[in-house]
Amino acid sequence: MYKYDQYDQQMVDTRVEEFRDQVRRRLDGSLTEDQFRPLRLQNGLYLQLHAYMLRVAVPYGTLNSQQMTLLGDIADKYDRGYGHFTTRQNIQYNWIKLEETPDILADLATVEMHAIQTSGNCIRNISSDQYAGAAADEIVDPRPYAELLRQWSSFHPEFLTLPRKFKIAVIASETDRAAMKLHDIGIQMVRNAAGEIGARFFVGGGMGRTPMIGPMIRDFVPLDQLVTYCEACLRVYNRYGRRDNKYKARIKILVHELGKDEYTRQVEEEFAHLLTQDIEPPLAELERIKAHFVDPPFEAGASDDLDLSDPDFRLWVERNCAPHKQAGYIVATVSLKPVGGIPGDATSDQIRLMAKLARDYSFDELRVTHAQNIVFPHVRKADLYAVWKALDEAGLGTANLDMVGDIIACPGLDYCSLANARSIPVAQKISERFGSAEKQAEIGELKLKISGCINACGHHHAGHIGILGVDKKGTENYQLLFGGSEGADTSLGQITGPGFDEEGIVAAVETTTNVYLRERQQGERFLDTYRRIGMAPFKEALYG
Repeated sequence: MYKYDQYDQQMVDTRVEEFRDQVRRRLDGSLTEDQFRPLRLQNGLYLQLHAYMLRVAVPYGTLNSQQMTLLGDIADKYDRGYGHFTTRQNIQYNWIKLEETPDILADLATVEMHAIQTSGNCIRNISSDQYAGAAADEIVDPRPYAELLRQWSSFHPEFLTLPRKFKIAVIASETDRAAMKLHDIGIQMVRNAAGEIGARFFVGGGMGRTPMIGPMIRDFVPLDQLVTYCEACLRVYNRYGRRDNKYKARIKILVHELGKDEYTRQVEEEFAHLLTQDIEPPLAELERIKAHFVDPPFEAGASDDLDLSDPDFRLWVERNCAPHKQAGYIVATVSLKPVGGIPGDATSDQIRLMAKLARDYSFDELRVTHAQNIVFPHVRKADLYAVWKALDEAGLGTANLDMVGDIIACPGLDYCSLANARSIPVAQKISERFGSAEKQAEIGELKLKISGCINACGHHHAGHIGILGVDKKGTENYQLLFGGSEGADTSLGQITGPGFDEEGIVAAVETTTNVYLRERQQGERFLDTYRRIGMAPFKEALYG
């Protein structure tokens, strides 16, 4: 994984000291809250309902054991003994004291971490495929390109005050595990007819109040023009994006209102101009970055055999593990969704245990996923049972990846000042209702996602079943959506009809799955059945 050079470390250390002074001035009254707000947001610090929340950046979701251990220690020292892993591959702490935030940032800097640009109207954490560098279906490891863009976008003077926040994802396979088309810029690394590696660009995707799927605006950008093309996309947005209305400020609105063709024309025009300015870093810099992402020293001839005599282990392997590009190895996902648990939460002890297991069994590497889980990307099959056993004893052995119990949920009204409704209790009740291994096996793949407000931090638009919490005359109400998908077959969920109260939405999910089980054909997922039969049978069962 990438290691800081002197410039990275100096940048982070300098920011810590700047923020320490800003916090001191806020505490002594020299800065008002209005003056302090943009400063704290630049450092990932939010003021939520009950306390400050700190969001820590995890670039493209990759961590080593030393970093993961520190995240567990921070949870004990500065929070209430847990951390919350997010859909942006970051981690959040929900009970932070303002006077201690500079110390947290200083601790993070000792392991090459920070909270810079995890909030505010800037380019946020660059995300990627959680299986990057391990997936059997990728053409290259996408993380070097994500890292190049991270370096380009960090403190970019032109893009630090954009019309609104800006999100970029980079993938390198036909299987989209990063919701790439639902980003402001989605980049897919591809090969052209000549076999050369380049980038396919999708621009103008996003969820929130006005969900849109990003259209493809260029099918191939050469590697020596990647940063320049990104710059062109951002420049057109920065020039014309709405700053007078935050609800219309995202790039998806600009692309929609200009039209894909006109936006593309302006990007190409800006791109041609930028090519004359020679702003692209040399390919030697990309090669330098790539050297940090070489394959670990896999054991040649490692056995591909797995002893699946333990039925619980066999179930976990079937559901939570994926093929690895190297014979004798496997990709293992740790579900942070135990039955009745809070999606994405892990205790400090669990975080430190995952760090230890990664150090001992996964070449010192972990990944945070968009679905609020953790991945060990490189586990020897001979070690897999020991890994699962340790996880299971710590409450981390749940076998539910991509099942109805693997729920994505934002913190909702329990924490967030923007939320209209609670997400966590709904997720817990649905998890308990469908918690048995037998019930989940019967239903099969079903991605359920819950947001506590229209901002869609729980990705409800992209759920096979989505739930959106709204405020209905002072009462929490939950809308039900069907048909969303964040994969290569990206689609947006459609609202079924009137919403439900908290108990009613749990019952509605059960009614929905019953219709699916009645109507499905051989081999169909919920999403397949819904797309085949449409909304009508579900609405009839839900509303009569």
